[in-house]
Amino acid sequence: MNQVEELERAILTRAERLAAEFRERAGRSRDSILREAAERLRLREEREEGIARALGERNFRQRVQATELELQSHLDRVRWNLVLGVERRLAERMRAFVQHASEYDAWLDKQILGAVGLVESDTLLVAANAADQRRLHARWEPLCQSLPAGKDVTLAPSSAAIDTLGGALVTSADGRIRVDQTFEGRLARLRPRIEQTILERLLPGGFDTGNVFGG
Repeated sequence: MNQVEELERAILTRAERLAAEFRERAGRSRDSILREAAERLRLREEREEGIARALGERNFRQRVQATELELQSHLDRVRWNLVLGVERRLAERMRAFVQHASEYDAWLDKQILGAVGLVESDTLLVAANAADQRRLHARWEPLCQSLPAGKDVTLAPSSAAIDTLGGALVTSADGRIRVDQTFEGRLARLRPRIEQTILERLLPGGFDTGNVFGG
């Protein structure tokens, strides 16, 4: 074998070895690239799944919150309608109560005497609706005899009658102190109790208003 052939074989052997090394290196690079691509794909899928899950949870929370707001709005409407219904029933009872003259007059006198005792003033004014003022005028003297000592109480003139279903408004002479014992005034003070009862029961048939004007 001459030197030329030996050189050719050495070159071929070296070329084959280099080619094998390149193939092996390329294979490793390919496997690494595939692993990295698979890992990036997995991470991207996890991120997308996380985003989708977060969006789904947010959408669910939004739907729950919207439902809660809708239910709360409905509850508020129901509660308000029930309050109005109770107030209408009380107004009807008050109108019926006024028709029982002896009982109503006794109740009205009691409210006036109680209010007079609460006002820290010696000179007071009592006002009622036009019908009640006429009835009070007819028995004013006997009523004044039951007033606490030292109290100068005057019945307002008919021109100063107030707009109310019943009851009386007692004020000091200067108008700075007032005790509202009218139906509307007592109802305004009673309204929180009505609303609380409705919140506790939330059933129209569950109310027991009692004789709220009999006390």
